[in-house]
Amino acid sequence: MKILKIIAWWLFVLCLPVMLFTASVSTAANCIQLYEHGFSKYDVSQVTGLEPSQLDKVAQGLIGYWNSGDETFNITAMKDGQPFTVFNQQEVEHLKDVKAIFQLVYKLLMGTGIYVLVYAGIALFWWRDKRRLGLGLLWGSGLSIALMVALGLAAIIDFHWLFWQFHIVSFANDLWLLNPATDYLIMLFPEGFWFDAAIYCSVAKVIAALILGVVGWWLWRKYKDVPA
Repeated sequence: MKILKIIAWWLFVLCLPVMLFTASVSTAANCIQLYEHGFSKYDVSQVTGLEPSQLDKVAQGLIGYWNSGDETFNITAMKDGQPFTVFNQQEVEHLKDVKAIFQLVYKLLMGTGIYVLVYAGIALFWWRDKRRLGLGLLWGSGLSIALMVALGLAAIIDFHWLFWQFHIVSFANDLWLLNPATDYLIMLFPEGFWFDAAIYCSVAKVIAALILGVVGWWLWRKYKDVPA
């Protein structure tokens, strides 16, 4: 039983950073305000010739696509009073790959979230070991913050390289190599947008980790003298 508790504890510690990261990515992917902020900051309306209302329509469509069972996605928008199809075939195929990543993120969030909740429930109500739970929260939160700090520093030093490596590792094709002068997907979401999204995810994860860390510290401090 002791060995099982140790293994379960380490899994809990390792699941926390994954849960927090996937939660922040999932929130960002579905946050219309983040899309709107990027459109405004990078003058996307001027770059694309699309009115803000049409940009919002595209963003809402993408958010719906990430969470739907649809295999592909495209959308018709109005430009200069005329309807046109926003994405070309290469962009449509790339969006399929992007959706697959988001779906994987959702699954990881669900899996790690369930494990974290189950472990916390068992530690609290079966083992009645609040000290160990608190220590696990401290370690998991500390690991989360350390990883985000390292990632944040790498992004600040050379986000372009990091962004490029992410695409090479994540995609088995070169559909992501789009033309910023002609392809709307990259005009809608320039590299700066993704840098801002990465900062958003990092800050959100660090804040959540700090909250869990404080809870863990309180539990560990309060019950550190209680026999396990």
